[in-house]
Amino acid sequence: MLKKLSIGIMVTLLILVLAACGQKSKEDVVNKLEQTLEDMSGYQAQASMSLKTGEESQKYNIDIAHKKKDYYRVMLKNDQDKEGSQIILKNDDGVFVLTPALNKSFKFQSDWPNNSSQPYLYQSLVKDVLSDAEATFKATENHFVFETKTNYQNNNNLPYQEIYFNKKTFTPVMVKVLDKDKNILVEVEFSSFELNPELAEDTFEIEKNMTSSLLGVPAMAEATDVEFEILYPATNLGAELAESKEVETTNGKRVILTYEGAKNFTLVQEQVTAYPASTTSPEMIEGEPVSLGFTMAALSSNSLEWNHNGVNYYLATEELTREEMIEVATSISQTAVK
Repeated sequence: MLKKLSIGIMVTLLILVLAACGQKSKEDVVNKLEQTLEDMSGYQAQASMSLKTGEESQKYNIDIAHKKKDYYRVMLKNDQDKEGSQIILKNDDGVFVLTPALNKSFKFQSDWPNNSSQPYLYQSLVKDVLSDAEATFKATENHFVFETKTNYQNNNNLPYQEIYFNKKTFTPVMVKVLDKDKNILVEVEFSSFELNPELAEDTFEIEKNMTSSLLGVPAMAEATDVEFEILYPATNLGAELAESKEVETTNGKRVILTYEGAKNFTLVQEQVTAYPASTTSPEMIEGEPVSLGFTMAALSSNSLEWNHNGVNYYLATEELTREEMIEVATSISQTAVK
């Protein structure tokens, strides 16, 4: 009887030991994520990104290509503004934001994507996991889930994120970016993720990306004859509209809005009625590419420039911080009220 009992106890202990061996710890998963990044030659992924930072949600389809050491191509297609679909490109020549349909491109002196969290880039997600010693971890049936702090240098309203990694491949499946109250403001869902793909030699060349129809819209599309509606920011940060001036230019109508008060700024809106007929050299920006939710913008220390629905916007100030410029700009897309 005692012998049978002893054997039973030993079998039970063995089962428990084997079960414990099958459960990966937080450290095991982190080490595997690091190793996967180290061993891969690159990746290609497709995802959808939903942003709920304004009155209306925005949705992008994203195609990401990466090749070691430091080549990236992120294609952002917005079905609500097809001509505004964009490509973020990084190669040996620098960092670029391209809008092929408008034949518009910016070149940045920037450390993108290493200077801020990027919810659709594998390296950024793993870096955020490694950087947060207080990151929480849990395992579900199909995923390893981390909740970490984020590093959005120009946006303090997105301090947390939940990252879901595939249990078998250790690649990202879903990312939820949260506000201070843990509400989901940005959600990225990966529909496919391929490690070590064969990428065409010209995948990261600016000329190829500017002159092809990779985004599903014609490169250098014809400008559409849409009524020019002047939009006003809902967030003025203590300033009031002091002057509104309209001028005619060779490209169309330009409106200059001057705000004065606690912090002064000028907002210029210019309707695009004609796009360049051939590829031009990128415009140099002493700054960095930033997301406004509805489009990518070029941010410098005292200006912010972007295009949306066929209108060029330029925000200039000596007094607003970078975060405040983004706050004013994002409120412009939400209202046409002075």
